[in-house]
Amino acid sequence: MSLRRFGSWSRPLGLIPETTIQEVRDRADILGLIGRYVDLKQAGQSWKGLCPFHDEKTPSFNVNPGRQAYYCFGCQAKGDVIGFLVDRDNLTFPEAVRSLAADLGIEIPESNSGERSDNERIFAALEVAHQCYREALRAPEGRAAREYLERRGIEQAVIDQFQIGYAPDAWDTAVRALEKAKVSADVGMLSGLLNERTSGGHYDRLRGRVIFPIHDVRGRVIAFGGRALGADQEPKYLNTPESPVYHKRRSFYGFPQALEPIRRAGRAIVCEGYFDAIALARAGMGEAVATCGTALTSDHARDLSRRTSSLGLLFDGDSAGKKAMERALAILLPAGLRVRAVSLPDGQDPDDFLAQNGAEALAALVDRAPDAVEVVIRRAVSSGCSTPAEKADAVRRVAPLVAAIPDPVERSEYARRLALAARADPAAVESVVRSVRRGKSVPADPQVGTAGQGPSLRSADVEAKVSEPERRHLRQVALILSRHPELATDALAGEMHEAFPECALKDLIFSFVDAGTEGHLDAEGRVDVRALEERVRPEVSALAYEIVVDEGLFPTETPAWEVLTQILRRFVLKKLDAEQKIIKRRLNDPDEDQEKAVEDLQALLLRRRAQGGAGLDTGL
Repeated sequence: MSLRRFGSWSRPLGLIPETTIQEVRDRADILGLIGRYVDLKQAGQSWKGLCPFHDEKTPSFNVNPGRQAYYCFGCQAKGDVIGFLVDRDNLTFPEAVRSLAADLGIEIPESNSGERSDNERIFAALEVAHQCYREALRAPEGRAAREYLERRGIEQAVIDQFQIGYAPDAWDTAVRALEKAKVSADVGMLSGLLNERTSGGHYDRLRGRVIFPIHDVRGRVIAFGGRALGADQEPKYLNTPESPVYHKRRSFYGFPQALEPIRRAGRAIVCEGYFDAIALARAGMGEAVATCGTALTSDHARDLSRRTSSLGLLFDGDSAGKKAMERALAILLPAGLRVRAVSLPDGQDPDDFLAQNGAEALAALVDRAPDAVEVVIRRAVSSGCSTPAEKADAVRRVAPLVAAIPDPVERSEYARRLALAARADPAAVESVVRSVRRGKSVPADPQVGTAGQGPSLRSADVEAKVSEPERRHLRQVALILSRHPELATDALAGEMHEAFPECALKDLIFSFVDAGTEGHLDAEGRVDVRALEERVRPEVSALAYEIVVDEGLFPTETPAWEVLTQILRRFVLKKLDAEQKIIKRRLNDPDEDQEKAVEDLQALLLRRRAQGGAGLDTGL
């Protein structure tokens, strides 16, 4: 089953006025929109159906039209009407807003239109060059390039699938094509197609090369990679540089072609080069993508994790390739991706392996790839773990990767396996992993973070101490405050704030309090959960959608204020019970100051009576 992670997109500022975005949200029919993709049936205040983002047989996808929100209890997909289009149709935020606005007849007054027009001109220039290169490959002058591709086993169907072209060995092929299309040389330079001559004028950047177009997720050409045909031509690979529409750290080669295969296969495969991705596609693995001359980044991980939770990582089998794989794991694991390490015989790439062994053998190699973390564990202990120092070195090498795994069950299991492989004490290894995780610094994402406010990693040990009754009561508090944030002013003051156990639900409750105080409310006076998207950790944001989408979780016959105060009183009383036990132990300890212990007990009993809690079962 393919799982995705959601809500990681962010909205570029300055293109569409906030008032227009809000009008689109308010007027859009989320039920009607999602109903185009999902067969929804009413279930109380929500509507349920099979999730469009992962395979399931029992409906877990919920839509609440009153809150204009959706949430899947299976894969944690969440969002509003705009977010649905972003995730379902792979649109950017502005594209989704414009699509909805067009359907609703809402006119968008553009700002920063000059910047937008520049990007449109760049896209137009790249498309002109793209068609020029494709025509050149088909023309007589492209014969050498066609023969080269044929020697590499690349047939016409693959050429068409990846839209491969050819840049003739001339100085002005792109120059003349752009001039004919009335594209200025300045735009040609901005898009990376042209270089400027010192003597004046311009010349083609890519010459005498097989051309691999690089597309964005919508299928628009954003850059080109060129492979030299001549044996003495340097460099062997040459890309167009980064531009306003092309950023290597966010781009994959073959991404739009791989989207549907990724969905079908429930996995993605990441490799290093254009020919690697093409070879895997030729072998029936169309879910392969390649990085564009850069190491994997958190942006890459985020894009992949939105589409799958399973990943095959294919790097060279030499020492450099092994180190690159470990560096990639440090990026991929925190995104919740489960990674397998695909290892080829030394000196071979997928293209070589495919030519020598065939498609079935290459597919089997990928399908049987071992767990990447297990591979790193085996490498770490391969030189021996007979001494305490060797054991410690092995644990220290792998612990940061294990600590980066978000799921506490998986993390604990890998820690156990590391301990077993290193023949180390399991409790000691668990302790090292916990220490690394607690001390890990997670910077705020520059795209979605709030200044000075980075997400924190909460210890799973702390989360685990929250009992099921406590969790149920905290969810009730969160739901009440999402509906009635005005109740928060007095109810959560002082001691009650301290009474809540540390967990994501507590963070959510006080995020609702802050949102209510700052006026992030919808038209009905309820907390607008979208306001939390850029302010809280992903798991807290997911909880927010989960709770507000399924508002039928809790009964509503009892007035909200009464339910809230009863629950809060129970938490305070539980805290006082714990303090009372400590004081009683002090009273039984002759080394303690008995007079001070009695004073503390009397003060505690007064606080308990103030809560009206004498003899009250906390229920927690």
